[in-house]
Amino acid sequence: MDVSGSYTFNASRERVWALLMDPAVLSSCVPGCDRFEPDGEDRYKVTMTVGLAAITGTYEGTVVLTDRIEHTSYRLIVEGQGRPGFVKGTSAIVLRPDEATTIVDVTATVQTGGPIARVGQRLIGGVAKMMLDRFFACLKAKLDVV
Repeated sequence: MDVSGSYTFNASRERVWALLMDPAVLSSCVPGCDRFEPDGEDRYKVTMTVGLAAITGTYEGTVVLTDRIEHTSYRLIVEGQGRPGFVKGTSAIVLRPDEATTIVDVTATVQTGGPIARVGQRLIGGVAKMMLDRFFACLKAKLDVV
C-alpha cells in the first residue's frame, strides 16, 4: 500500500531539516510513540501503540535513516512487530524550497501481515495517512515554538 503527502512549512529547509533530525522532536510527534531511542548512527529502536478498528497493539521495531543528502532528502526503513502482526515500510522524504517556505514531500510504501492485515488495506491506508498528517501538524507546531 502506498501513502503520500506534501506539507508546507513557513521556514527554511535548514530549520525544517533540523526538526526532522531531532530524536526528541520525532518521539514527541510520532502518534502513539512510547519509545524512540538511538541504537547506533541513524538507527533507532521504537515502541508504538497503534489502534486500528478493533485491533490495538504495541509494536517493537527499528527505524533506519539512509541515503541522507543534507537539507534535501533521506529515506526511512521501518520494521515493527507485535501481537497484531507486523509492519514494514520505506519512505522517501524530500525537502524543497518554495520562496519563503519549505515543502516536504513524503512517499511511503507499507506492508502489513497478521491480524492487522485482515482489517483491510483501505482502512490501513487511511490510518497511515492520518498518522502522517498528525506527525507533520505536530512538527509545524514545534516550529512555531522554536
